[in-house]
Amino acid sequence: MLHYSNMPLDRGSNFRKDPSWLKAQMSAQSKWVLVKNNQTLFIKDTPKVSYLTYQQVAHLDLTSAIFVGLNNAKHGVFALDVSDLDESVLSPLIEGAQFFDIRQYGPQVTIKYASIAALARGLCYWHATHRFCGRCGSKNRSVEAGHSRICENENCKHPTFPRTDPAVIMVVTKVFADGVERCLLGRQAAWPTGMYSSLAGFVDPGETLEQAVAREVKEEAGIEVDNVRYVASQPWPFPSSIMLGFFAQATSEQINVDKEELDDAKWFSREDLEQFGNWHEEGEHLKLPRTDSISRYLIEHWRTNP
Repeated sequence: MLHYSNMPLDRGSNFRKDPSWLKAQMSAQSKWVLVKNNQTLFIKDTPKVSYLTYQQVAHLDLTSAIFVGLNNAKHGVFALDVSDLDESVLSPLIEGAQFFDIRQYGPQVTIKYASIAALARGLCYWHATHRFCGRCGSKNRSVEAGHSRICENENCKHPTFPRTDPAVIMVVTKVFADGVERCLLGRQAAWPTGMYSSLAGFVDPGETLEQAVAREVKEEAGIEVDNVRYVASQPWPFPSSIMLGFFAQATSEQINVDKEELDDAKWFSREDLEQFGNWHEEGEHLKLPRTDSISRYLIEHWRTNP
């Protein structure tokens, strides 16, 4: 199963709009995930998310608390952005813990807990970047247990909801004249030395997913494709995307890289990929992307299924 994609909580969509129901979930049994500047609180030196109790956070301002869901015991799980808290207030809460980017631990985090932490981070980011109304510029306030914001201007009251930006990511393949099938991978200059990954890009307005795949491959590498086939999707709230994975077949083979998009792109055979290392390794050798990404999933799926 793809990382960040196994949400074990009941999101309570039919109940979370009820203030009395929501207040009841903030009980002694509730669990709290803290987020600070897009980093999640982990137990120190471990890949385990640190969950605080209601008793630990009850003295804080919980009006901006975000209901994440109900666990198997039907107890509420909440996210709380503490980016604005003074260190004197925060330090006692996080003793024995530290804030980390979820991806720093990546696949070491149990998939279900990584899914909860990713959702919490994504919602906290959305709130932090939508503090003002996009129509009139007035302040927004959190409603519906943190799953909506509403303009405080009585003449506007425009509601805003969390948005997820769709992005396509694709492994493009072609059987060459020598009978060897190869896949097209590219790299950006900012990536670790030697790392190549699937091509990817955001979906434009008025565009199908299949059209987005073909356009992005053509724009980035100059390759024409057809037979675009959906494979899988992965939530990627870093900060607010969902990755939609595809395979596609190339109808051309001459690469023409757009240097504003990619630093390089190349064709690689399955035998070539056997020699690749991993993204976090030191050295000049070729590397595959991180194992918690759909990019790696797509590459491995193709590599192991001739």
